[in-house]
Amino acid sequence: MDDDDRMTDLALKDRDGLPDALRVLLADYPRDQWASDPGFDGLVRFWLDRHLMFRKLLANLQDDAEALLDARMDPQRYVAGLSRYGGMFVNGLHEHHTIEDTYYFPTLSQRDTRISRGFDILDRDHHDIDDYLNSFVAAANGTIKGLDDRDKLQNEVGHLRSEVLTLTALLNRHLTDEEELIVPVILKFGTAGLG
Repeated sequence: MDDDDRMTDLALKDRDGLPDALRVLLADYPRDQWASDPGFDGLVRFWLDRHLMFRKLLANLQDDAEALLDARMDPQRYVAGLSRYGGMFVNGLHEHHTIEDTYYFPTLSQRDTRISRGFDILDRDHHDIDDYLNSFVAAANGTIKGLDDRDKLQNEVGHLRSEVLTLTALLNRHLTDEEELIVPVILKFGTAGLG
């Protein structure tokens, strides 16, 4: 099996976590002890807060879609929220991934060669997530265009909700894997060179 085959086996849509070989630092820095570590401050806290924000935005998008489908939300209010929070989610995630791919991953991957392959997997995830973001944007735009026709709007929101559910599952998998790879590296080696 070559590297391309192994990467395919670890595709975001197919995996339920990173292999144990890439989680070696997590054994020394378990998640339930991160907050009490002296290195858990500043950058780590900010970065995890960004992840939490993305999770909350997706939950909000799902809740609002379900409220509209159940006729508990005014269509105008729904579309305004979708435009605002959907845009915030997509633009924020693109910016976040650009910073990780450009600065964090190249620096952190050199700190412990045992886990450097994990950063290739996370980078690959970012490209895969882009495809799902494109589907989300197309569904959101279809929803916004359907505002004047309640039946069309219902259908579009149903489709959008499916996109949000898929994106939520994939992004949660990615963010968890990313956190469990990166936070232990930062706790062990510090934030020097990360800005």
